[in-house]
Amino acid sequence: MTARNAPSTESTSPAATPALEVRDIVKRFDGVLALNGVQLSVQPGEIHAVLGENGAGKSTLIKIMTGVYAPDSGEVLLDGEPVELANVRTAHRLGIVALYQELSIVPTISVAENILLGDQTPSRGGLVNWRALRKGAKLQLDRLNQRIALGRLAGDLSPVQQTMVAVARALATDARVLILDEPTASLSDLETADLFAVLRSLRDQGVAIIYVSHRLEEVFELCDRLTIMRNGETIITKRVADTTVDEVISTMVGRSQGELYPPRNTARGEAVLAVEGLNGRRVKDVSLQAFAGEVLGIGGLAGSGRSELLRLLSGAQKSSSGTISVRGVVLPHVLSVGRALAAGVALVPEERRSQGVILSAAIQENVAVANLGSVSTAGWVSSGRITDLARRTVAELQIKARGPRQPVGQLSGGNQQKVVLGKMLARRPQVLLMDEPTRGIDIGTRAEIYRLIRELVASGTTVVAVSSELPELIGISDRILIMHEGRVSGEVLAAEADDEVLLAYCYGRVA
Repeated sequence: MTARNAPSTESTSPAATPALEVRDIVKRFDGVLALNGVQLSVQPGEIHAVLGENGAGKSTLIKIMTGVYAPDSGEVLLDGEPVELANVRTAHRLGIVALYQELSIVPTISVAENILLGDQTPSRGGLVNWRALRKGAKLQLDRLNQRIALGRLAGDLSPVQQTMVAVARALATDARVLILDEPTASLSDLETADLFAVLRSLRDQGVAIIYVSHRLEEVFELCDRLTIMRNGETIITKRVADTTVDEVISTMVGRSQGELYPPRNTARGEAVLAVEGLNGRRVKDVSLQAFAGEVLGIGGLAGSGRSELLRLLSGAQKSSSGTISVRGVVLPHVLSVGRALAAGVALVPEERRSQGVILSAAIQENVAVANLGSVSTAGWVSSGRITDLARRTVAELQIKARGPRQPVGQLSGGNQQKVVLGKMLARRPQVLLMDEPTRGIDIGTRAEIYRLIRELVASGTTVVAVSSELPELIGISDRILIMHEGRVSGEVLAAEADDEVLLAYCYGRVA
């Protein structure tokens, strides 16, 4: 491990002047050291990954490079010359643009208007020159080899099309440095491939790209170099071709990939959840059992019905037929979320930001809203009970926050997921449904989530978890069901599973 402020550069040290470079960046918030002497440089025509756990300082570094924050010390250089980024507009004017996971697309205006929004809108005397607007927008889409109707409302586009529009907008500002923060979080594999083709094309055009992602397989497929951060410091910079996934993981968190998953349970208890002939919009005649002390993994391709199955079990979506039983008690056919919760079935949804938490509310308010019965008496809510419950949740799940009154929107993605999980765990559910429990979460926080899952099943809770990542599905599960076109296509013990077997079931084939 290398010394602070002197990161290893075992990669080649490019002779060309970096498009963007940060040197010895230090940043504190309320006395807390967020960045401590960070170093980073990205070359023209390079895709450079920035990796690290949640809380490593990646987001703070991005905000300094884009003018959101000013560093306490250190400097930012553009083409080898120091620059002062007073605000985001200054960064844009200099060609530094960031695209975040939550895209700033305006859904109620057209594609063309989104691409040439704000200062880029061609106008004269306060009137928009619509012909020039369409011509300019088409030019940027052509540069990306995209054929998206200019007059379509942006809100009607697919996730990957919205991403392409956001990239086109960045190019319209003459972006020379493009920073992408978790750009594939809501994209399918095919859409991700489309995005990668565009990014490679931009690299060939000389654009410098900084790529932040928790998906290491993407980094190894797409990126030229990588920089790993930990605890606000730059640890190492290497050529991607000169390292491995295991080395990257151990550098980030101090453990190998194989050590992420705790040991499986060796015994299971009685059947807790029983499903017979369940049907929904996509789910067709699904029957299954899940047992106390078991993690039942659910896999399948996108659109296979795996997420719908969890929504049906949790009452978030109405079934057309079939029965759901918890410990032998049949739940109402017209099942609501409230009735499912009362029966001990709780869902941690995939879309935590839109469905799992209230971003503007504090941690304690998010936890309390799902546990009003335990924090109130005769209809009177106790602020003391709310605070105590939130403090226990923060401590037990090791949520990194200033305290229970911090708004959830200010937390990292991994800690937001812990809040969603914590508020449901506070209900002591018999069955915990988890849809993509580690989506968008760094390796270190994933290990914590896996540990929590194992602690839950050791205490007798039944966990049913959907994951689109086959290694994770195998690593966290005791038993795995695979779905194909709404039906269960195969079942296998996780200890006996491998990618080939599971993929065969995913495509509806006999393994």
